[in-house]
Amino acid sequence: MRRLCLAPNLAIATLWTDLLREAGIAASVQRAFASGSTGLIPPDQALPEVWVQHDEQFDRAETLLADAQRCPQRLWTCPGCAERIDGPFEQCWNCGHAMPASDP
Repeated sequence: MRRLCLAPNLAIATLWTDLLREAGIAASVQRAFASGSTGLIPPDQALPEVWVQHDEQFDRAETLLADAQRCPQRLWTCPGCAERIDGPFEQCWNCGHAMPASDP
């Protein structure tokens, strides 16, 4: 068993662990409830951790997590309502129109 990373909060740790599990990697969240000790222990000791159970899956888990953290950032104009959309979104938040295929 090997620690993959610290997560900023329990929700993110759980999302990352679920992503790894869906890819067939045995992963778990450790120190899930250590945040209750904040102030009694150093802050970095109270953060949740994502652990990979099998060492042979560690490199793949590291790559998957790094890829998941690099969401594409786009800036495009919705052809349906002319709303400016930024971030990794592929659909307009205002009218639901899909991002045109020609925009980056």
